[in-house]
Amino acid sequence: MKTGTAPRWRQRCGCPTALIVPSAPPPRLLDRVRGAVRLRHLSCRTEKAYVGWIRRFILFHAKRHPIEMGPAEITRFLSALATERNVSASTQNQALAALLFLYRDVLDRDVPWLDELVRARRPTRLPVVLSRDEVGVVIRELQGVHRLMATLLYGAGLRLLECARLRVKDVDFGRSQITVRGGKGDRDRLTVLPATALAPLARHLLRVRHLHEADLRAGAGWVELPTALAGKYPHAGREWVWQWVFPATRGYLHRETGQQRRHHLHESVLQRAVRGAAQRAAIPKRVTCHTFRHSFATHLLEDRYDIRTVQTLLGHTDVRTTMIYTHVLNRGPAGVRSPADVVFGAVTQSSAPRGYLDHARSVTTTSLPPPRAITKESR
Repeated sequence: MKTGTAPRWRQRCGCPTALIVPSAPPPRLLDRVRGAVRLRHLSCRTEKAYVGWIRRFILFHAKRHPIEMGPAEITRFLSALATERNVSASTQNQALAALLFLYRDVLDRDVPWLDELVRARRPTRLPVVLSRDEVGVVIRELQGVHRLMATLLYGAGLRLLECARLRVKDVDFGRSQITVRGGKGDRDRLTVLPATALAPLARHLLRVRHLHEADLRAGAGWVELPTALAGKYPHAGREWVWQWVFPATRGYLHRETGQQRRHHLHESVLQRAVRGAAQRAAIPKRVTCHTFRHSFATHLLEDRYDIRTVQTLLGHTDVRTTMIYTHVLNRGPAGVRSPADVVFGAVTQSSAPRGYLDHARSVTTTSLPPPRAITKESR
């Protein structure tokens, strides 16, 4: 409780001048975590992940406060993740990063013992890459907006959320380029706008323009703006240049402002569409939206583009991240001709079918040795 000055009418009537004002309760721990994340301008996904891991850490130790715990409890929690839940090394390291953030940036404790904790070694995994024919087959199985978004994922090397969060002002038809705003690590970059997507994208934006004009006539047409631009430019949320390239089919009411807004298309919509297209195309690989980005980088390197150029288009800060695609080029194991192919005269990779079904259909009776007649002696 804290005291405050009473209003003048209470002083004139002889009432006590000291007014008791109830003090606000201190913020809860998880609210402090959210505030610390937003103060450092970390992404909303980082905030959600950190809060989730800190909550699991507290529940794992029977709701004890983290300030009462130390390295023994953290080690036990991380060990349980690996031994009982069998999580990957990257997941275990993410949990450790959340606890580091909790003790150093939220509780403001000097914890040198956290530096001595053993981090799980993240193994190197080769990305799944589609051939050019497989990319074409999967994209042709898609229709409408899904096909256009998949074309941009492959043709521009976009991540899924980068494609979903494109705004009208980020597409430059004159220069045939796309500006990715606030990508991974909150970095901007430029990438190529594929020529094959120019006409479909222009027709799509024309339909989106008609939808936005209908929203404006209905008193809606607002979109979410980054950071505090809504306060600086109060009416920018209804301008055409700030609209999403791929808007959602339905709007929603923003409770804080009372605005009728329209969000971008949810990423799960395209994920389901791509998964279904890969199944219909009978591609014997695990195809996701990110597979198109892997294929984009690999095919550029196959076309002899400089690795630094590919690094810039992908938005990698370290060229070593881009170099992983050199391991899946045709200069590696796939570029080596097996001695069995020389002996039996097999077809080369350029003329080979794309999948195991096509390989099976391509086998003819003439390419196989004639069956041996079964006689009593051969039995």
